[in-house]
Amino acid sequence: MSEPQGSEGITQRLPVIERAPDDEPGYGPPPPPTGSQGRFWSARRVPAAVVALLLLAVAGTFLYDVAAVRAHRPAMAWRRELARQLAQRPLDDTWVLVGAGVAAALGLWLIVLACTPGLRGVLPMRRVESDVHAGLYRDAAALVLRDRAMEVAGVQSVRIRVGRARADVRAVSHFRDLDDVRADLNAALEDAIERLGLARPLALSVHVRRPGRKG
Repeated sequence: MSEPQGSEGITQRLPVIERAPDDEPGYGPPPPPTGSQGRFWSARRVPAAVVALLLLAVAGTFLYDVAAVRAHRPAMAWRRELARQLAQRPLDDTWVLVGAGVAAALGLWLIVLACTPGLRGVLPMRRVESDVHAGLYRDAAALVLRDRAMEVAGVQSVRIRVGRARADVRAVSHFRDLDDVRADLNAALEDAIERLGLARPLALSVHVRRPGRKG
């Protein structure tokens, strides 16, 4: 099939815009960029929800046990066992080291999530207004490039994968010289990438081959 990877079942994905400008954009070459054009930051809702639920469960359990002890009831068996193990096991015990490693790994994971933007599927676009930050989904960019590639004479089918920094193009040509098709594809796709208005234009990797034999 001649479809970009990840675009099955999706008819159209619109650019991401943090705030639309008051005036309609015109046509022609894009104006020079202004301001910061960094990546979009993810809200990290799932990790935040998981951490919040875990902290709520642990804090609620300890609070219930402390309240029970204050009400002159025996502490839970697991807390007595935990206190005994922590008092008896040395710091170089295997299980103590394993627990410390797991806690350190979880803490490092949370720090990485807090310091990295995420949203790898959105390509930042050139900022032409200081208060507008727009982005284009990678599968939408692949769809645009595929449509442009299919306009090149000799291209029978094409498959495009768009990454964060590069567009990988694999085309099948059923007539014309392969070098001529490759040159036309490079020219057409470079122009299409420029018209996408991305903050960092994608690098191109174009491969052209003949269709395989049937049977």
